[in-house]
Order: sequence, then C-alpha cells, then structure tokens
Amino acid sequence: MAFYENVFIARQEISAAQVDALADQFTNVLTENGGAVKKKEYWGLKSLTYRIKKNRKGHYVLLNIDAPPAAVHEMERQMRINEDILRFLTVRVEELEEGPSAMLQSRGREDRPRRFDDRPRRYEDRGPRHEPVVQAEPVAVEE
Repeated sequence: MAFYENVFIARQEISAAQVDALADQFTNVLTENGGAVKKKEYWGLKSLTYRIKKNRKGHYVLLNIDAPPAAVHEMERQMRINEDILRFLTVRVEELEEGPSAMLQSRGREDRPRRFDDRPRRYEDRGPRHEPVVQAEPVAVEE
C-alpha cells in the first residue's frame, strides 16, 4: 500500500461537528476499500485567499492515509460528489509524518509570550548596507 496526504476544505456554513462527520465518512470509504487513516487533523475555520463558490472561509482537514490507489480514487470520487467540499488535494508521499503537522505547530508558537529577541528590527540594527569603502593612500610620485 502507498502513503498519501489529503487536505480538503469544507464550506463555512457547516459546523465543526459536521466537518468531523465528513472526515469520518471518508475514513469509512477508505477502510471499506482496504485502507487506513493514520492521522486526522482539524485545522479550523480559516480565511480563503480568494472566494471559492461564493465562500470566503473554509474548514480545513488533513488526513494521513495508508491505502491502495483504488481506495484513494473512490474517496476522491466521493469528495467530488459532496456539495460541502469546496476543494481537495491528495498527494502521494514517501512516508507519513509523526506528530502534529506544520499547521498545528505554528498555532503553538502564537500562544507563547514574546521575548525581547522577537522584536522587529529597524534598518539600523541590521548592520552596514554595503562594505565600507577603503580609500587608497596617496602615492608619492618621483620625478
């Protein structure tokens, strides 16, 4: 079996519980076809860069999948049919990540208090913009 990562975006009008039910539905499709979902992460309701089907926000969900290609094709077919799914992307990977994904790791970084070293730097703090110009010493000319 192969490893896949799938991210789908659900409509903003549905609740987080309904998004979880959608993820469970796709998990059932995979298990019925001989696959397994190793990790399921709900990333939350996030703003979209541009409107998709008149939606400005969407619920993001990540699925780490260990399944045969036929099971993944069936899951993608179900996603195309479902009206609550705005977009989805499935990528084949060499191995599945352990622990939280990069999206959840960045969320933890926002919660920590800021330190003095995290302050924004002014231009003067960055050092000289160019290398200093070395002036040549005058050379005595013999006549």
